[in-house]
Amino acid sequence: MLKFISFGSGSDGNCYFLYTEKDGMLIDTGVGLRKLKNYFHDNHLSLEMVKRVLITHDHADHINSVGNFSNKYNVPIYTTQLVHNGILRNYSVSDKPNKENTKCLLKGETTTLGDFEITPFEVPHDSSDNVGYMVTCEGISFCLMTDAGYVTEEMKSYIKEANYLVIEANHDLSMLHDGHYSKYLKDRISGEGGHLSNNDAAQALVENATEKLKHVWLCHLSNENNHPELARKTVESILRNSGIIAGVDFLLDVLPRTKPTGVFELI
Repeated sequence: MLKFISFGSGSDGNCYFLYTEKDGMLIDTGVGLRKLKNYFHDNHLSLEMVKRVLITHDHADHINSVGNFSNKYNVPIYTTQLVHNGILRNYSVSDKPNKENTKCLLKGETTTLGDFEITPFEVPHDSSDNVGYMVTCEGISFCLMTDAGYVTEEMKSYIKEANYLVIEANHDLSMLHDGHYSKYLKDRISGEGGHLSNNDAAQALVENATEKLKHVWLCHLSNENNHPELARKTVESILRNSGIIAGVDFLLDVLPRTKPTGVFELI
């Protein structure tokens, strides 16, 4: 059985774990290694279950412990060449992954790794490069897309194929507009290289959710410009106005920023 747990989702660190009885992989390693060890232990999991790491992009909150984890446990790191290059340049990653554990993926190409078929796809963001992942396993399609300036046609096509979806809902438009951030930062966040708002996430679901979709998790919420209940209610309201009922047509949850979720069984 395929299972999913989030260990953190936001600017303090992003890290997700997909696993079966005999295989497992992390998506992003923005959570510190000591904290990650504790999270695994608390959920009766072992870090030895992690056979590989997928990285979305090279911003610190997604790669903080990538080298430390990879080198300590001899685990390969998979992402695009541009993201690997960005990791090497990123001063926040003091322990760089060993070259032999640096593995490249190509956007749009499906690669079989253990129990998983993995397809990276373009996600617009102001990093060296950024990808989302469509992961298929045991007939289940799991899709993750985060840190997106806008929703591309390709991203929409993957939403339509997903049984389970993690999608960014970074900010509330009014909170961002009325908040204390500088104009430069507000423009960056709301720009085409920035982050999806609650409204953006909701509209993506309205336009692209199909009967295949079973569960949606809103991810990467801003601590300054959003609130979990606000994100949920905004998305639920926009869905309802289009005749989609969260909890009936599919489940809707908000991923905590700084703590694990507990294990979800993907069936």
